[in-house]
Amino acid sequence: MTELSKKRPEFRNIHAFRDLTTYRLPAAGWVSILHRISGAMMFLLMPFIIWMFDTSLSSEISFGVFTSAFTAGIGFVPGWFIKLVVLALIWAYLHHFIAGVRHLYMDATHNVTKAFGRSSAVTTLVLSLGLTVVLGAKLFGLY
Repeated sequence: MTELSKKRPEFRNIHAFRDLTTYRLPAAGWVSILHRISGAMMFLLMPFIIWMFDTSLSSEISFGVFTSAFTAGIGFVPGWFIKLVVLALIWAYLHHFIAGVRHLYMDATHNVTKAFGRSSAVTTLVLSLGLTVVLGAKLFGLY
């Protein structure tokens, strides 16, 4: 067969186990999926967020409980696991916020080109991950 006669594969019905492993999702698709995941994560961890907020503001004693949760843990949950959950919440908030600003900017300016979508998606991923690393370093006491 020559190169001209080779046809590109058509994906009419995508087989979940065979085709999804080889499908390359563009950066904007990853941002969209991660935007949904981060929103769901923040929603599901809302009781933990409310507990942290309430415990940190109620009194000096409860603030001591709040700060000791990051070192000693809470009950059977170790402190390092609580820090990982808070780090996941930091990423979820940052990614959801930055991706939301990206969507608002695209809606306001009607700038919906393929090139801008790719560059803004890559910027969203880099900013959210970079800021998460910086805040995670602070959370784990690296500075």
